[in-house]
Amino acid sequence: MGRMGKRKKQAKVLRIFRKVHRTTGALLFIFFFFISISGLILGWKKNSNGYILPKTQKGTTADLKKWLPVDSLHTIAINTIQNELMDRTFEVDRIDIRKEKGSVKFIFVNSFYEVQLDGSNGNVLSIGKRRSDFLENVHDGSIVDDYLGTDGYIKLVYTTVMGVSLFIFTVTGFWLWYGPKRMRKASKA
Repeated sequence: MGRMGKRKKQAKVLRIFRKVHRTTGALLFIFFFFISISGLILGWKKNSNGYILPKTQKGTTADLKKWLPVDSLHTIAINTIQNELMDRTFEVDRIDIRKEKGSVKFIFVNSFYEVQLDGSNGNVLSIGKRRSDFLENVHDGSIVDDYLGTDGYIKLVYTTVMGVSLFIFTVTGFWLWYGPKRMRKASKA
């Protein structure tokens, strides 16, 4: 009788885990879909021949002493992007200095564009669309924050819910795989 009671208890736990696993999956299916697709594409960003993320161009020298001042490079980048895309104004989000490549990238706020310049002479090496930045915003949920102007709160809730859900999926999925094996092994003994 003790063995049957234990088996019934194990079966009940399996049913609960199956229900939690199924319900979580059904409720969050669309979010897992977007996370998986965007994550897969982001994994390939540096191997996309410049389509997802523009390739880093090579400047003339890695010697920073021969480079133009950052404020001069900044002015060139702003003028370049505004001449290229005249319909809006641009603000620099970040500056990515690639000393070893002799180039500097200016990445702009909310536009998904970048301008790469030769650090030594300010020549424009490329103007590119950063599709990876858009995909990262989809992946981590910050695209909704940007749209609603909620200052990161939706991203925080989204990443928390998705992280906890992935943990629940992992635990329940493992138990759904391991539990029946354990029950079969116990019934043979």
